[in-house]
Amino acid sequence: MKHERRRARSLAIQVLYEVDCVAHPAEEVIARHIQANETLGPDGSEFLRRLALGTLESGQSLDKLIAECAPEWPVEELAVVDRNILRLALWEFAVSGETPVRVAINEAVELAKRFGSDSAPRFINGVLGTLAEREQEIRRQFQPAG
Repeated sequence: MKHERRRARSLAIQVLYEVDCVAHPAEEVIARHIQANETLGPDGSEFLRRLALGTLESGQSLDKLIAECAPEWPVEELAVVDRNILRLALWEFAVSGETPVRVAINEAVELAKRFGSDSAPRFINGVLGTLAEREQEIRRQFQPAG
């Protein structure tokens, strides 16, 4: 399952990148990636869908949190891949809560090594480390009022 989730995260970053760059409909992009990766099982496909759609749904709120932790780097000026890795990892550990913080950060750093610039892994790790210190506060912001 670990390998399946890692693949799903990698595909989710590709989906988020495409949606961010050219605004293709997310469901179509997700479906195309699932179809092109037929060895991804049903659990992996569902995880990919949850990651991508959840991250997109919470995008503005995630961006505000990222901006608070990296004020010298406006979110809209970040490299597209870095911005989406940060959004995905933050959503995964603070909003969905199904992934432990350390795992989400480690996976984000691995995505940055694979898809980002040479300095991306360190930047991603630093920003997410700062956000992780506020994990409980951030979770409360995303909980439905009740």
